[in-house]
Amino acid sequence: ELPVYGDGKNVRDWLYVEDHCDAIYRIITRGRTGETYLIGGENEWENLKLVTTICEKIAALNAEPAENYTGLIRFVKDRPGHDRRYAVDCSKIKSELGWRPRHEFSAGLDETIGWYRDNTGWIDHIRSGAYKDWIAQNYTNR
Repeated sequence: ELPVYGDGKNVRDWLYVEDHCDAIYRIITRGRTGETYLIGGENEWENLKLVTTICEKIAALNAEPAENYTGLIRFVKDRPGHDRRYAVDCSKIKSELGWRPRHEFSAGLDETIGWYRDNTGWIDHIRSGAYKDWIAQNYTNR
């Protein structure tokens, strides 16, 4: 199953991990001490859209119908006070430090999916009993 909070319409600003790391490095090496810099990808997606897109990409890689994966989506009770949208204004890091995301989000998503496909040992770990127990503890009865 693929648990999705509430109706899945919560919006987040998504960013490829290497771009996030580059931003942190830029802050450490060029930022002013004591300043706050927000890191964002200017790439807002609803959670459900992201999960559905991942399912569709994996289905295409496996030459299977997307429904084989999107059918795993399960809506779980939303946590109290869950923000509907996180808005990140990253104009300061762009203007003061010259940082911008380098990866187009869809391509970064493809790379991420590829990493998981190539690192099945990591996936085996999350399929272990301990991880399943964690999922049950955090998502059962929502």
